[in-house]
Amino acid sequence: MLELLNNVQHRDLRIHSQRGAAWGDAVMCCPVTPDEFRSLQAHYPIVFQPDGEGSFLPVALFGLVEGENLFLGPEGWEADYIPLAMRRMPFSIGVAGDELRMMVDMASPRIARSAAEGEALFLPQGGNSPLLEEANSVLQALHEGLQSGAEFVRTLQANDLLESFVLEVPRPDGSKGSLQGFFMIHEERLAALDAGTLSLLHQADYLQPIYMAVASMSRLAALVRAHLAREA
Repeated sequence: MLELLNNVQHRDLRIHSQRGAAWGDAVMCCPVTPDEFRSLQAHYPIVFQPDGEGSFLPVALFGLVEGENLFLGPEGWEADYIPLAMRRMPFSIGVAGDELRMMVDMASPRIARSAAEGEALFLPQGGNSPLLEEANSVLQALHEGLQSGAEFVRTLQANDLLESFVLEVPRPDGSKGSLQGFFMIHEERLAALDAGTLSLLHQADYLQPIYMAVASMSRLAALVRAHLAREA
């Protein structure tokens, strides 16, 4: 239930800013932007999810099954960096021609249901609260990052640098589950690129996020261990 945010209709709106499953954070993955890869790679595997239209969306993996976020603990989100797509909730950007508008999801669990809960969006004397200013900044960075990320993905596809993978996950009962449907950087093809192609990737500032995505795959083993520990 998206509504265009304004300081008249939503002057008393309050938002839960803490992290946890109760506030909508229990998700397996979320979209990320190439500008985030350096911060993400220390915590999350960065993979690529087909978008159903012949392209891919970079995502950070938080778990191995739907609804599992292994980075949520008793104190909230247990990683130093939270992706922009998670930090922006319950807000999103609406596009009307060339104009960007801030929308709020009134059905989100982050919407406080009483004046005694959450944090205010608008100050009593008028103006935006620090929470709303931060949300604005996050949305702008996410919007710009997702737009530039589309060209990044097109370049990966043009150079045949994405490959599908299947991750087998042992279960306590001896059976095996699997994580599939995602793609990763094909390291052998990356290593075989000629100097001219590598130069073009460097000029486009794509080499760093490519190598950050490759490095992030070392986090898969930690994700599997956390998943098995939670199941046990």
